[in-house]
Amino acid sequence: MKKLLLLFSTLLVLAACSSGEESNTAHNGDKKQEVKLVLDWTPNTNHTGLYVAQAEGYFAEQGLDVEIMLPGEAGADQLVASGKADFGISAQETVTEARIQEIPIVSIGAIIQHNTSGFASPEEKDITSPEDFEGKTYGGWGAPVEKAVLSSLMKKENADVEKVNIINMGNTDFFTAVKRDVDFAWIYYGWTGVEAELRGQELNMMYLTDYSEKLDYYTPILTTSESMMADNPETVEAFMAAVSKGYQFAIDHPDKAADLLIEAVPDLDPELVHASQEWLSPKYQADAKRWGQQDLEVWKNYAEWMYNHDLLNKKLKAKEAFTNKFLPEK
Repeated sequence: MKKLLLLFSTLLVLAACSSGEESNTAHNGDKKQEVKLVLDWTPNTNHTGLYVAQAEGYFAEQGLDVEIMLPGEAGADQLVASGKADFGISAQETVTEARIQEIPIVSIGAIIQHNTSGFASPEEKDITSPEDFEGKTYGGWGAPVEKAVLSSLMKKENADVEKVNIINMGNTDFFTAVKRDVDFAWIYYGWTGVEAELRGQELNMMYLTDYSEKLDYYTPILTTSESMMADNPETVEAFMAAVSKGYQFAIDHPDKAADLLIEAVPDLDPELVHASQEWLSPKYQADAKRWGQQDLEVWKNYAEWMYNHDLLNKKLKAKEAFTNKFLPEK
């Protein structure tokens, strides 16, 4: 959930300074096309399909030599928009904000079909509904959307968000924060929630989707730039063919996929990776007709929610924010 706040002024400068150089298209003889993919955060099971595609040779089959990069200080959205990376991992909320700022990044695939995030707290804190947030300390990352979501949930129970102590917990991990000075935080259950299970830490979990259909947005997603789609559509199609195959492998073979992620990123906790992968694999595609599919209503609903909560200064042109055209047919 961290790193979602875009430094839009920096991004606009980077986008303006982009060289605009065109890449070679994929399938160019025996020479593989070099492609850069930047993650949103440190590697985890949200990214398994990417590492599977790398390890199983799916990228190579498509004529691609893919470098998987960490975002660093610039962030994935900035690097993609400026042309310093070809593809990135982001979330619907940040792409929505970027599009409103006329930053030309586009979502080309939903990694997880439904929002698996929510507010979590140790069971002993006795926070079982949004009204219990009053008088408690929330640890966040400093984005305006956090207070808006808290307020939205609390209003349903006539509670007041101004009675929540909101602090920025920075890079502090959830388990350290709740032992120190935080009562609850916004987590992805598929990683932090599963880790809590392994630690024997009982959590009270409030998923955003339990409170509003409009908060069932796509997070995380795969992105590219408008110029990449226009100048190198074959490369985007080849990339998505390989990635789709990687996530399908992870859906069908969670244990094997987890092993490939661990092999690629040895610093990860193997027990956590396997448990997280077992929990997450069925959720990649869920009820969609194919992995990666995105729905216009989902984009419209969340943008409308953001606009109504003063998080956007104008309405999103939702049809321009995403595309399914590069997904392989089932």
